Amino acid sequence: MVQKLNLTCYTPLKIFDMISSKIHAVLDYIVGILLIAAPWLLGFADNTAVTVIPVILGASTIVYSLFTNYEYSLARLLPYKIHLTIDFIAGLLLLASPWLFGFSDRIYLPHVILGAFEMIAVLLSRKATDTIHRTKHV
Repeated sequence: MVQKLNLTCYTPLKIFDMISSKIHAVLDYIVGILLIAAPWLLGFADNTAVTVIPVILGASTIVYSLFTNYEYSLARLLPYKIHLTIDFIAGLLLLASPWLFGFSDRIYLPHVILGAFEMIAVLLSRKATDTIHRTKHV
């Protein structure tokens, strides 16, 4: 039998606990899909870094989310805090990619906005999952 324990992470500034791990999980899948689709939705798709970067980051976000130890994953292998670290680094890479890969003269706003969103989502997320599953001993 599985018993759910409610774990709430409290910090001095509650603003940094606004997004639960459940909401964060949903955001991960939405942002992953949006990153993959953005080049075509926003009309900047081609075979260069301007397209490849968001597509790779979106696909990888979906993949590592499926293996994160949180509510909407298939296999709980990746610790949630490591997931948040990867999210933050991916957001930073996305935000900086127009300058790192030399396409800032063509387009930069989608990359900057989505990258900043990812980083802010990490900062506003609880650093522990809402529930853990433990086997109840009889």
